[in-house]
Amino acid sequence: MVLSDHASALSWFENPYLRNVISFEKQSSSNSSLLIPRTGTENRVNHYACYDSNTTPKSVLTGGMGSFDVHSFPTLKNSHIIGSAMWVTNQKRGDYSSINSASAGWEVNPSIYGDSKTHFHTLWTADGYKSTGCTNLECDGFVPVNYAPITPGDTIEANGGQTKFTIKIFRSKDDGDWWLHFGYDNQNLSRVGYWPKRIFNNMADHANLITWGGFTRSSVGDASPAMGNGQWPGETSAFVRDIKYVNTNGEADSEPAPGRKGLRAYLSHHKCYGLSPFINDMFSYGGPGGCTK
Repeated sequence: MVLSDHASALSWFENPYLRNVISFEKQSSSNSSLLIPRTGTENRVNHYACYDSNTTPKSVLTGGMGSFDVHSFPTLKNSHIIGSAMWVTNQKRGDYSSINSASAGWEVNPSIYGDSKTHFHTLWTADGYKSTGCTNLECDGFVPVNYAPITPGDTIEANGGQTKFTIKIFRSKDDGDWWLHFGYDNQNLSRVGYWPKRIFNNMADHANLITWGGFTRSSVGDASPAMGNGQWPGETSAFVRDIKYVNTNGEADSEPAPGRKGLRAYLSHHKCYGLSPFINDMFSYGGPGGCTK
């Protein structure tokens, strides 16, 4: 069974990364560090296959975790993006500029990194990507720690899809900041760094939505790239596993319920991508791509 796109109508929340596959790219200017969000949709096509926490604007979430298969696309076009991530977000109903979000995962994005390697990436905003936030360490915001197992922007070897990593993002009860942990063993995660609570407004205290899944971007009229590992959901496709909510102690304290009471599915185009049911804390996703709209 694979979910089709008729089941993916957006509700109160508009996930900015999934809607626009937001990426920050350097703009030619006298200030070489100036970064701008490329939020326009007039010249791109964005696709996604994901699950979110099926919550409301009044919900209180303090964190989430997930384990991701890593895949490589060494010949990806410069205008394409392929990736998978977890987004921890807070947004007021109907107010795009109120979006506060912190996310992490992997992506292949030649326009950002100048290569077609797979990179670990982070992203944040406090105003719907209008004027705040950036990817990785391209602006003040995410604070890396010493002796971290990985740094945002680092390459990750996919090893034929055998590489897997686990991340968790949670608001710490000790300092109120949003901490990111990472590990290649889901039982042994280490600190990567944190997003200070001061950079957020709506998410200084809690989140109200968490999303897990895959995404792609391509130019209008250009066939969309593969998602996941390019295979339809199944035993040999890309997976997101170990999906759990995390408390302020950094502990995985609850699991989303199965079925519609647990997570909510979004799929942008069933002819090019697929999404399996969410069962046993995991789901598979992906597809060959090839869509031009």
